This record gives sequence, structure tokens and C-alpha cells, in this order.
Amino acid sequence: MMSMDRDHRAVGLRWLGAAALMLALAACGRSVTSTPGDAPNLEKWVADVRARPAPPLDPLPVMQQFETFEYAAQDLRDPFSDAWSNQDGGTGLRPDPNRRKEPLEQYPLDSLDMVGTLGAGGGMIALVMAPDRVTHRIRPGAYLGQSDGRVTAVHEDRIELVELVPDGAGGWLERPAAIALEDQ
Repeated sequence: MMSMDRDHRAVGLRWLGAAALMLALAACGRSVTSTPGDAPNLEKWVADVRARPAPPLDPLPVMQQFETFEYAAQDLRDPFSDAWSNQDGGTGLRPDPNRRKEPLEQYPLDSLDMVGTLGAGGGMIALVMAPDRVTHRIRPGAYLGQSDGRVTAVHEDRIELVELVPDGAGGWLERPAAIALEDQ
């Protein structure tokens, strides 16, 4: 008995699905097909839309007037020439390309370690260990590091020096630096 009810329900559902499908196809068929009387209505609507005036356009923005400027660079230095950084006749700060480099100038300043001093007073000598584990004696006037650092003073706890660094505009600036004695 149960199987018969199921069969009737299944048949009923099939008929209901077929009827819904037929209705959907009928609705689609009407909208796709047109009658000969629909074409004049469409042409009239297109003509009406074309006859309407276009909406107004936004006004153009007002052009801002700029002050004119005449660029005259005849009396100014040429930023692309090599000589522009030394306009004072070559007496400004700059590294000496003819100076013989000292052994500790091949290392960055932060890789050098002060390990002690010898002597006292004005004749004090600093002991500096390089990354290759060789200890060097340093006096005022010696050069250290890769930025032309010249030793200005040797103290018991530090070495003071002045480095020459580019200023970003083609010149050179002196920058103080120091190497402190390591606490061991």
C-alpha cells in the first residue's frame, strides 16, 4: 500500500513539474516573439528618446594663470661638471688622492678595536687590533677607517678622530668619531 502512494505521488509530482515547465516556456515565448504591431511602438519610443534635449554639461574649470619665469643659468655653476664642488679654487675640504693609504684604512671604523695604550701624556700611543687580529700602534695624525679618518687625540680610554664624509652636494664635511677602549 505504501508503494502505491509513493507511485501516485511521484506521478503527481511529474505532472506538476511538466505543467510548470510548460507555463515557463509559454511566458518566454510571448516575450521573444513579437507581433507586427510592436515595431511601430518601438520606433516611436526610439524617436522620442532621440528628440529629447541632452542634459547640460558641467562648465569647464577656470584655468589658473601662472607667473612666467625666465630661467637664466649662465652665471650659475654646472651641477654636472666635476669642478662645481670646488668653486673656491680648490681650497675646500676633500680627501687627498695622492696621500699614501695606511694599513688600517682598509677596514671600516667599527671593525677596529682599541685594546690599550702605551706611554703617558702627550706621547701616548694607542694599540688598535684589526679584524685580521694584528695589533697596530696609533699616534695622533695617523689615519683609520674607510672615510679618511685622521686621529686627532689619543686618550687612555679612547681615540678621537675626524672623518671626511660627502655632504650630498658634491662637497665634504668633517665628522667627529671615536674608538673606545674595550672593557675586557
